[in-house]
Amino acid sequence: MKKIVLLLLLTITFSGCEKDDICAEETTPRLVLEFYDISNPSNLKNVLNLKVTGEGQSELGTYNGVNKVELPLDITNDITKYSLILNSASATGANEDSLQFNYIRQNIFVSRACGYKTIFLLNDSPDGVIKTDTATPEDFWIQDINIVTTNIETENETHIKIYF
Repeated sequence: MKKIVLLLLLTITFSGCEKDDICAEETTPRLVLEFYDISNPSNLKNVLNLKVTGEGQSELGTYNGVNKVELPLDITNDITKYSLILNSASATGANEDSLQFNYIRQNIFVSRACGYKTIFLLNDSPDGVIKTDTATPEDFWIQDINIVTTNIETENETHIKIYF
């Protein structure tokens, strides 16, 4: 009889517990940019010394020899602006273009342990991404922009292709 009561108490105690929620895959996604060769649009192209800085933020980093970059979008505004400086290590060959991403935010409930995540819906072209040159204009290094998907829900896919 004691074993049955003990077993019953253990069952009641542990039935109220939830599984541990792991939130690594359920976080707010970053915008995935892939870089392509303008002269051969089906080929990926590596960037050289690409320095990325967000407006009103510190430098996000310098990327070298990669063809994909993931950028966080602002979860408090419907606009995020970045400066992308190609060949940033060169004194004379650096070229800065700015991109403005326009989107709608939606907060999605993930779970009690993980809370909410924000997903984004880019505006349709051409308003989804606006390309501008900097205060010291030179030729654009970004030749073309293609929005692959307007729904930014995961980081498992490319959202925007940049041709240079």
